[in-house]
Amino acid sequence: MAALSIRDLDDGVKEKIRIRAARHGRSMEAEVRAILTSAVADESPQTDLFSALTERFTQLGGIDLNLPARATRPRAADLPE
Repeated sequence: MAALSIRDLDDGVKEKIRIRAARHGRSMEAEVRAILTSAVADESPQTDLFSALTERFTQLGGIDLNLPARATRPRAADLPE
């Protein structure tokens, strides 16, 4: 298990965590663990950029692009050896 040290925590925040921990019947350390676990569990799954953009613009109605036909065939890159 990993250990985490938090510096410069506001005294008011520490007091609120202490009160919250007491309400839930656990130590401050256990309360902070529960808070952090809950915070990262609520994150939505990561999607790649293309999927995120597609989803975003689909909601807006999408866009149609008129792409011109290629005049020449694609060629391989000429890389130096």
